[in-house]
Amino acid sequence: QVQLVESGGGLVQPGGSLRLSCAASGSIFSRYAMGWYRQAPGKQRELVAIITSGSTTKYADSVKGRFTISRDNAKNTVYLKMNSLNPEDTAVYYCNANTMGWSFTRGDYWGQGTQVTVSS
Repeated sequence: QVQLVESGGGLVQPGGSLRLSCAASGSIFSRYAMGWYRQAPGKQRELVAIITSGSTTKYADSVKGRFTISRDNAKNTVYLKMNSLNPEDTAVYYCNANTMGWSFTRGDYWGQGTQVTVSS
């Protein structure tokens, strides 16, 4: 069982930045692929970024060049640094863990989500 706890969401103006964090339980975090997904009202949950156990990354086209996913295995934490935010980035952001560490697909474990609102 993996437990994920997100933090770092909030209200930010267009053009601003935020950094989301996701702390994971368990001693084999380094073996997991970790991802960030988001869900806006009335829309399906979509991939934002994934980082594999080998630190290979994949991004949605809409966030390439603006968002960066990273991980700190010593802290069992994955981060999402978001720059140049725009109102279309407004959503609940969810952390996801996949025990298949090489995979770019969503895993079975989800956090509770953190709200990101981009508005002036």
